[in-house]
Amino acid sequence: MKKTILAAGLMLAMAITAAGQAHSVTEQDKARAAALVAQMTLDEKIELISGKVDGFRTYAIEHLGIPSIRMADGPQGVRNIDGKNIQSTFYPCGISAAATWNREAVHEMGAGIGCAAKAHGVQIMLGPGVNIYRSAMCGRNFEYYGEDPYLAGETALSYILGMQEQGVMATIKHFALNQQEYNRHGVSSNADERTINEIYFPTFRKAVEKGGVGAVMTSYNLINGMHAAENPWLVKENLRSWGFEGIVMTDWTSTYSTLNFMTSGVDFEMPRNHVANKNAIKALMENGVITEVELDEKCQHILQAYAAFGFLDHSTEAQVGAEDPVLSQKRAYEVALEGPVLLKNEEGILPLKPGKKNLIVVTGPNAHIVACGGGSGWVQPEDGKGVTPAAGLQALGKNWNVQAIDSPSPEVLRKAAAVIVCVGYDSLSEAENMDRKYTLPKGQDDFILRMARYNDNVVVVANSGGEFDLSAWQDRVKAILLTWYPGQEGGNALAAILSGKVSPSGRLPFTFWGAKDRNPAQKWYDVQPQIHKDPKRQHYNYTTYGEGVFLGYRGVEHFGVTPLYPFGFGLSYTTFDYADASIVPSGDEFDVCFTVRNMGMADAKEVAQVYVAPVNAAPVMRPAKELKGYDKKFIVRGGQAHFTIHLDRDAFSYYDVQSHRWVVAPGQYKILIGPSSADAKLELEITL
Repeated sequence: MKKTILAAGLMLAMAITAAGQAHSVTEQDKARAAALVAQMTLDEKIELISGKVDGFRTYAIEHLGIPSIRMADGPQGVRNIDGKNIQSTFYPCGISAAATWNREAVHEMGAGIGCAAKAHGVQIMLGPGVNIYRSAMCGRNFEYYGEDPYLAGETALSYILGMQEQGVMATIKHFALNQQEYNRHGVSSNADERTINEIYFPTFRKAVEKGGVGAVMTSYNLINGMHAAENPWLVKENLRSWGFEGIVMTDWTSTYSTLNFMTSGVDFEMPRNHVANKNAIKALMENGVITEVELDEKCQHILQAYAAFGFLDHSTEAQVGAEDPVLSQKRAYEVALEGPVLLKNEEGILPLKPGKKNLIVVTGPNAHIVACGGGSGWVQPEDGKGVTPAAGLQALGKNWNVQAIDSPSPEVLRKAAAVIVCVGYDSLSEAENMDRKYTLPKGQDDFILRMARYNDNVVVVANSGGEFDLSAWQDRVKAILLTWYPGQEGGNALAAILSGKVSPSGRLPFTFWGAKDRNPAQKWYDVQPQIHKDPKRQHYNYTTYGEGVFLGYRGVEHFGVTPLYPFGFGLSYTTFDYADASIVPSGDEFDVCFTVRNMGMADAKEVAQVYVAPVNAAPVMRPAKELKGYDKKFIVRGGQAHFTIHLDRDAFSYYDVQSHRWVVAPGQYKILIGPSSADAKLELEITL
């Protein structure tokens, strides 16, 4: 289907301006902060700009009414208090949240973690993590929101708004270009200006301009040869230019030079004053290298953010009753329910059929654990709150015959109507400060093959933060369900999906290539040494972002590689029909309207995706298509839903390196509508 609309009145080739308020800091907040800074001694100013004691608290200046502020990890829940791990509501991981493609569910997740933070006396949560997915090997992909800056930006925005509505400051991290964990302190991410602005900055920028995020954390890595925590180009020339007036903090132990930190534009050194200490700072001031102005600016940013979030007016102690345990459990369940992605469902093996005669065997190394990635994203659920896959399925009820068996015999396997094999990674095999293997942990492929040798109806349920190698057995099993790290309610959500109570509605937030080297970015991902002619000079390592803006699905046509499962893909227990597409101009913007009908026998949610595809627009090479809108709606069987996806000027823009700004190029564009990046059901055309 193809329609053409001429858009009159669109200002061509003009810079895209920032939308929305930059931050919630008011002029009153600024004046209050300035008055406090004017009363502080030099020693007090130096104390204010770093952490203290356990590394998760700041210094108090009691005579001025400035409290000690508590921070905590992490993106999936409150991990620690005063440096000690605690138990709290364990939400699904970031990649699972992104896979829901559900803004409301992620907003509720952010709100839930915010409530838990208040209950534990935490003012600043160290999340969300939003680094773009570039390779399956990154050990922290599970914390992040996938490969697409629009999807990641919308997910982060929802999370931040939900959390900050509770009066808890969110910290978006890690700024920027932290796409690998291997040697993260010593690797330089080398990328060009357009790639940085089109792929790696937009999520952070949206958090600032539309989310009013209170804090930004810099990354460990170098960017084009300079550490992020000591990089004025990153912080002053970019982040602050977006209107950010909150706190910029370092990641833990990521500073190396007092002078570089003081001139970088970063405000907080965490976890304590390794370089931002009194002796070092005073020495620089005495030598005339820096002045008190640099110190005042950091204190100003910190205190005006405190004022904006009410930290100077309200108690910072734990608020008993701030978290409703029942509501938290419901919020965790909803995200766990909508995140899993059904990759394969041969012969409609799913949903499973109840009945005492239908033996369902649950087995595998991850059947009896609540899997989670490792590091600061790890969370310990409260006693009795973590539901494993086996426990969730065994709780289906008396009409189900579910048996959890660690090593089922051939005889049992032959009798089973289906075998659910739970595999994947965990906090030891996929974690912070390490890149993981592309293959599943040792022995898991062989275990799946052994199950398939004796039973034709094997369903693989996999915990992972990204793509992994399934080539050894993908043709030997009937179904593959990617459940990520689904949190404490993962077992209950799994049972609801496999039993057919709910149709799976997760969609891939990255491209599943099917082989490590099929990913074009992998060619440049591996770290390379920088060799100097003089062997006495220290070498540094780097990774080149040679794929440029053609990352993930953006590179499918550009590099001529077809993935195993495309970005945005995910199966359902029903089928959908797309129809009645139109574009309604709204000033110099557009509404894309269409109808989706549920043609099958199951009630289900559909994720409708809108991509913009330049035909002859812009004087530079652009991706064949880019995600610029989506929505998720529940549609009963036989029913239909009307979708309206708004496309603003950003949807048609690209970053121009000559003018250093975003521009809209005149020309023809296709609007592609469908359930994934590779399946356009409807096509419209507009000319700008």
